[in-house]
Parts: sequence; structure tokens; C-alpha cells
Amino acid sequence: MTIEKTEERLSFQAEVTKLLDIVVHSLYSDRQIFLRELISNASDACDKLRYEALTNPGLREDAGAFRITLRVDAEARTIEVADNGIGMNRDELIDNLGTIARSGTEAFMQQLAASDRKGDASLIGQFGVGFYSSFMVAERVEVFSRRAGEPQGWHWASDGGGAFTIGEAEVAQPGTRIVLHLREDAKEFLETWRLTSTVKTYSDHIAIPVVLLGTDDEGQPTEETLNAASALWTRPRSEITDEQYKEFYHHVAHAFDDPWHTLHFKAEGAIEYTGLLFIPSQKPFDLFQPERKTHVKLYVNRVFITDDAPDVLPSYLRFVRGIVDSSDLPLNVSREMLQHNPVLRKIQGGLVKRLLGDLKKRAEAADDYATFWEAFGPVLKEGIYEDFERRSDLLELARFRSSTTEGWVSLADYAARMKTGQEAIYYITGDDPEVLKRSPQLEGFRAKGVEVLLLTDPVDEFWINAVPSYQDTPLKSAAAGATGLEAVTDAEAETEAAPKDETAPADQIEALTTALKAALGDAVKEVRPSSRLKESAVCLVSEEGDMSLHLERMLKQAGQDMGRKSTRIMEVNPSHPLIKGMAARAAAGGGDTAEHMADLAQLLLDQALIVEGEAPSDPVAFARRLSAVMAGTV
Repeated sequence: MTIEKTEERLSFQAEVTKLLDIVVHSLYSDRQIFLRELISNASDACDKLRYEALTNPGLREDAGAFRITLRVDAEARTIEVADNGIGMNRDELIDNLGTIARSGTEAFMQQLAASDRKGDASLIGQFGVGFYSSFMVAERVEVFSRRAGEPQGWHWASDGGGAFTIGEAEVAQPGTRIVLHLREDAKEFLETWRLTSTVKTYSDHIAIPVVLLGTDDEGQPTEETLNAASALWTRPRSEITDEQYKEFYHHVAHAFDDPWHTLHFKAEGAIEYTGLLFIPSQKPFDLFQPERKTHVKLYVNRVFITDDAPDVLPSYLRFVRGIVDSSDLPLNVSREMLQHNPVLRKIQGGLVKRLLGDLKKRAEAADDYATFWEAFGPVLKEGIYEDFERRSDLLELARFRSSTTEGWVSLADYAARMKTGQEAIYYITGDDPEVLKRSPQLEGFRAKGVEVLLLTDPVDEFWINAVPSYQDTPLKSAAAGATGLEAVTDAEAETEAAPKDETAPADQIEALTTALKAALGDAVKEVRPSSRLKESAVCLVSEEGDMSLHLERMLKQAGQDMGRKSTRIMEVNPSHPLIKGMAARAAAGGGDTAEHMADLAQLLLDQALIVEGEAPSDPVAFARRLSAVMAGTV
């Protein structure tokens, strides 16, 4: 093999350099995974060529059956991993080996570098960049590759520092050959038994033969197939071990964590297909990318078609990994033909039904289900908004934080604990459950012992407006409209409650609310006495049907508020000393009352805004008024 001397020297993307530094200096406990990752990549390359050759048979160039080969040179201290798959050209080598195309990568790498978990391979695996694991064992890596259908081969090389070289090379056939120049402390992988055991442990499920090339005592070439070389999903479940399922998950998901759930089944009837699906135990790095792509590989009669078919699963199940293999789709189906394909839509319905059914069973073990929900609950809740057909099933699977209970709460749990006279399931939206628990808007609910669900995922603002009720019980915001708490009775809460404070006379409160509204004008929609406030002087609430303050703030941060700013209802607490004093002053009147009331009214509004996480409308004026109050001049 001839390598051109005119090689270019290029720098890695900054994130790759950081990743390589962590790989080389921090990951030692599972160094054998480098072989699993390289074999997995080689298998994917063969799958891609098989698919492209369906419409362009000339790409195969009589290359023979697909296979992955390993070769060891103990004297040179090298391991070669080669495949006859799709191969890469110059641009693909640079894109695939020199950059990480993930949004948010730089921030994640900075966090990882500073984390005490930087030696955790599962975090590195979130990027799907298993090739870089080669540098755990190699001091130098060379890649020889030629893309199928192109005449020119290429040579890529790096020592894992900040740069790599790339140049033209003579490569006999399409595919990729990776040469690892091993470190002194990685010589164990030159032993045949070590390679054999590693392949059988981590890559036995690969459907393409993994062949160890060598020579016998007489110098004759030998070949030994190290894996079963049959598609795992075609085997009976009774013949597959948990360890084999786990390693297949690592392969198909390019992940390092263990699956939280495994679903393997064969559907028979009008449409026949096999599914082998996994729910991860950790969030994939791309879970919240805008494209919301699903990641289930589609096969037709064990021939790989695509790994991003849009209708295999709905986007709210995009955390699921695995494969679906059907015999009821044409072998030459294109990605365009898959869009809205009726057979695929029926397959999707079967997959979703099975997945949600399994989740319902797993949800019976609360602690175990909490692991899943904490990782993927916000994504699954997208389905409540998007999937009307399965909305009731998804609502049963949903879990929430609560104002009265530790841990996760289901809607069924909440409904079973509702107080006498309570006619709604109450919720409040915000960013932080601990902050929400202390919200003035919940004071009346706490006094009555009424539970409130704390909704802190951005998606909550959208699905909650699409779900008016749960089992005929309305869902109602605790921060909007009238509370309905007057009809609620709770003997235990009332026994433990402190004696009620005296409220200001009704005529004084009326005088105050009129004065506050006059002072604030259009800044508030209405000023009224509150039944929800017990400790705070004031709060802002939305009118029924209005956009919540939290949603308005989210849209503003996303640049989608379109200049809108809703006015709110100001509620005052008639039993609070400040409000009683202001009410008496408003009722008494006087020449300076209007001017003083304007300042006090604006301070009350600014106070209510701050509690809601908003800034005062005029920070300079707010500081002036506050200083005046502290100086005793207002």
C-alpha cells in the first residue's frame, strides 16, 4: 500500500481535543471496549453499503461476502481491524474523525472535564464517538479507507494530540482498515486469547462474521470466526442471555450504560415483524435536540434500511434504541417511500402499544420506575400533548412532584387523596419545585391541606392546556382565577392551623382595592381581596384562560413573546398588617393619600413580580421607593 507524501496536517475540533484528553488520561477500567466500538462501527459500515447497493449494485465491486477481520502483529505491536463496508472519502474522514457534530458539545465537555465522573465511560458514550476509545490503548492510530464507488483511497493518522494528518493512499478495495499502534501497557491485547474472549463477550451478536487472521506453525494463513455471526433478534428469546442482550444494546445504541428495559418480541398476523427495543438507563446526549429524531434501526428481511425512519416510533419515544425487522416492506424501499407508509404506521402502533404496556408494568415498582421517569419523563410528556389516541395511557404513566409528598406522584395517587369538598386537581407551573412550594399562591392550599402538583418541565405548559380533566376531575391552576378552596374541609388541617387573623373591614378593603387600581391603571387587570393568601401581603394571579407568567417568561427567553405582556390580577391579603394599615389609610383619605398610595401600590406590584421571578418594571424607581420606605418618609 502506497501512501502519498503530500499529506495535510489539520487540527481537531476543540471538543475532540478535550474528549481525547479525557479518554487518554481518565478511562482505564474498561479499556477492552475499544474493540467492541471498532467492530460495531465496522458492522454499521457494512450495513450502509448493503443498503446503498440495493439501488446501485456496482458499489459492491465483487468484494464478496461482508466480513470484519482482525490481524495481530506482535513484533510491530499492532492490531488491525478491517471491513469491506461503505468506506470513507477525504471529507468523510475529516467530518467523522475530526469533529463532533453535536449542539451543546463544548459546554458538556467543559462540565465533564471538571466533573469527578470524567472517568465514566458512559458519559463519553453519549456522543456516539466510540472510535476515539482507540486511544485508550494506542499511542498512534492509522486509518486507511476508500469509499465504495470512488477510485481514490485515503490515509488518516493521529497520535491523539491536537492534530491529525490526511493524504491520498492506494487502497485496494472499498472499506476501512484501522491500524492501532499499541501502548506499552496495552500489550495484553496482542494475545490471541484476549482478543477472542473480548469479541465473544462484546461482539458475539454482530450479524457479520468477525474473523481473526493468522498463520499456523508452517506459516500457512489461517482464519478463525470468533462470533456467532447471526442476527441476535432472529434467535429465540430462550437462547439469549441477559449479557448478550446488554452487549447488543451497546452495539445498536453506541452506548456505554446498561439498558433499563429490554423488549424482544415477534408479531405475527396480517403484518409480521420482529422488534428488539431497549430503554436506556441514562439520557442520550441528543435527547433534546430540535430535530427530535428517533433512533430505531429498520431492517427488511435482516437487510439494514435506515436508522432514522420517521414513522417507526413517535418522537416522544426517541429515547428508545433498538431494531425493527419486517418482511412486509419491499427490500428496495427508499427513505422517501417510508414517509407515511401505511405498513410502517401499523408497525408503529404495535410498537407503541407494547412499550407503553411494559412501562405500565414497570411503573408498579415505584423506586425502579423513578429511574426511568427522572431520565425520560419530560420527553414522554410530549406525547400527552401530541398523541390524542394514547393520551389516557400516557397520563397514567406520568409522575409529578407535589407540594405535600416526597418523591413522585401519579394522578391516580393525587385523586385518591383529594379532600372533602375538593372539586379539582390543582397544579402550579414554574422552574424549581422548592421555590414553587414556597409560592404565596399556595398559602391557602397549605392551610387547607390541599395537595398541589409542581410542574417544572417546559413541556408542562403545553400539555396541561390540552388536558382539561383527569377521570372527569378538572385540572386547575392554583395560580389562576378563583381557588375554590372555600368548599374544602380538612379536619386535621383546621385543627392544626393557627387562629385566624382579623381582617380589615370590608369597606376599608374596598377603598384600598379601588385606590390601588386607580394608582396602577392598566398595569393590572383587577385588584381584589384574596382567599389564597395567608402569610404574604400580595400576589399576582392569572385570569382563567390567560397565559401563565411562567409560560410568558419562557417565550420571552426563547425570543417568541412577540412583544406581548399580559396584565394580571393583583390579590391582597386582608389579614396582613401591611394591607390592613394601607386599607385604613385609604378609607380615611387625605390630601397626600393619592401620592403615597401610588408609590405603595407600585412597590406592592414590584414585590409580587419579584416573587414570580420577574424584574420590577422600573428597577431605578423601585430602588428609590424602597429607600424612601426604609427611611420612613413614605
